[in-house]
Amino acid sequence: MRNFLFRLFLVILFALSAWADEEAEMKEKTKFSAETFSGIRLRNIGPALMSGRISDTAIDQTQPNTWYVAAGSGNVWKTVNAGTTWTPIFDKYGSYSIGCVTIDPSNRHIIWVGTGENVGGRHVGYGDGVYKSLDGGKSFKNLGLKDSEHIGKILVDPRDSNTVYVASQGPLWSAGGDRVLYKKQMAVNPGCRFSLKAPTQE
Repeated sequence: MRNFLFRLFLVILFALSAWADEEAEMKEKTKFSAETFSGIRLRNIGPALMSGRISDTAIDQTQPNTWYVAAGSGNVWKTVNAGTTWTPIFDKYGSYSIGCVTIDPSNRHIIWVGTGENVGGRHVGYGDGVYKSLDGGKSFKNLGLKDSEHIGKILVDPRDSNTVYVASQGPLWSAGGDRVLYKKQMAVNPGCRFSLKAPTQE
């Protein structure tokens, strides 16, 4: 019996030793180094590094690889290849801070931009109203609400591109300004300048 127990002990000891050697060999084989992942380096594909907080996005429903991204702390960015490359399209205008971006559901070339980050906090930038592009973001025109400072949302009626709703937050730390939900039924000429008015109660 003593012989049997001794032999069993030796078998278990040998098995544990072999297992430890195999474990060490596996660890050596799977040891990671700087070269392990050198072929799959991560790269930045969006405006996060350049612009910080993303406040809104709009995706072209007829060209789903075309996106517009509003950055609360810098610019409107456009990609036509699903985020592989990005182009800033709002550098030349009156506000760096963007609250929202909207594509007209009836015309993919009409882009609306509301300036001024659409949140509250000490870190936010303010804007100078509502802008509209008729050429997919190549150029923009300011159409009013310059005292809004923060545009939260722009919606275009999908049944009628001439009807536009704008939610204006107004100044964060002072009274006054353009602060309400606005509705505008535009003239026949969609490029004309207009002044948004608060909707009357019916």
